[in-house]
Amino acid sequence: MESELHSFIKDALAKGLGKDKIKEVLLQANWQPEEVDTALNHYADVSFPIAVPKRKPYMSAREAFLYLLTFITLYISAYNFGALIYQFINKNFSDVVSQVGYVYDATVNAGAIRFSLASLIIGFPIYLWLSTILNRSAAKNPEARASRVRKWLTYLTLFIAAAIIIGDLIALLTRLLAGDLTTRFGLKFLTVLVIAAGIFYYYLVDLRKEEKTDVKV
Repeated sequence: MESELHSFIKDALAKGLGKDKIKEVLLQANWQPEEVDTALNHYADVSFPIAVPKRKPYMSAREAFLYLLTFITLYISAYNFGALIYQFINKNFSDVVSQVGYVYDATVNAGAIRFSLASLIIGFPIYLWLSTILNRSAAKNPEARASRVRKWLTYLTLFIAAAIIIGDLIALLTRLLAGDLTTRFGLKFLTVLVIAAGIFYYYLVDLRKEEKTDVKV
């Protein structure tokens, strides 16, 4: 079906029809607006007897490496930030009702605190540094944001964040139904929710901006 759409658009452009007219006809034929916009975006707006394809963005091994490392350091930073907060909650809020059933529900672990601090001190600055490099590169070359590696990692991050949020809400409801909701548990619930929701919101907004830009190009 996709090849048929591209063939139709290519033939229509070759006959001198404008993109607006082509889109109007395809929408009347029940094609989805996103499908049409994406297909039309493959061809340049230039005056030429035949349809001229746009240059497809090239993802170098260096950029793929930077994106992979950026998201890995994001995961490391988010996990260890939450783990560090968990340890401080354990230290300052006792839970005599239940000591099991939730991550880091046990006593304070000095080794875990040191590990989380070390991970944050190393991981988060690297994440910020790599993000700055990639954002500057995207500003100079907007096509780089269309990287498949970047999109796959972004959607994977959204999936993981959404799964964590759902699991966190299930854990909350379970404790509510059991009638043993404590201050310690509530604080841990909020910690997980804020971190996961913050990451989900940030990358969802970024993805929507990118998709809007792709349509306009």
